[in-house]
Amino acid sequence: MSILPDLKRLASPSTLKSVWGMLKAMPRGGVVMGRIIGRLAPYTGTIRPEILALEPGFAKVRMADARRVRNHLNSVHAIALMNLGEVATGTAMLVSVPEGARAIIVHLGMDYLKKARGPITAECRCEVPTSLERKEYALTAELTNADGVLVARAHARWLVDAG
Repeated sequence: MSILPDLKRLASPSTLKSVWGMLKAMPRGGVVMGRIIGRLAPYTGTIRPEILALEPGFAKVRMADARRVRNHLNSVHAIALMNLGEVATGTAMLVSVPEGARAIIVHLGMDYLKKARGPITAECRCEVPTSLERKEYALTAELTNADGVLVARAHARWLVDAG
C-alpha cells in the first residue's frame, strides 16, 4: 500500500493549514512540520527545515547550521541556502493558493550577500491568490543569520493554476 495518495492529500492548502494549526503550539511542532514538508518534497528534507510561522501570505523557516549543510569554506553551502529560500517561498505560496489550485516553481535565483554561519532563517511574504487563473507570482525570501544580518535573498516565481 502506497502512502503517496495520503501525501498528495496532505499537500492541499487546507490540510497544511490544519496540520500546522495543531502542531504550532506543540513542543518541536515546527520541527515535525518541517519533516512533513520534507516528506512531501524529499530534497527539501535534506536541510531539515523547521517551520517557525506559516499562514496565508507568510512563511518563516529556519535551518540549523550542521556539517551536512556546510561547504569547504566552513560556511553554509550556497545550495543549502537556495533550498531554504525555495522552502520559504514554496510554503508561503502553498498555504495561500485556493483549494483546487497547484503551485509549481518556474524560476529560482539567489543573491549571496555574506558568508552564512549559524542557524539561518528565511522569511517570505507573498500575495494571496484569489482565483484558479493561471498566473505567475514573484516572491522574495530574505535569509538572515542569528544576529539578523541579511546573508542571502531568494527570488522565486511560482506558477499557480488549476490542478
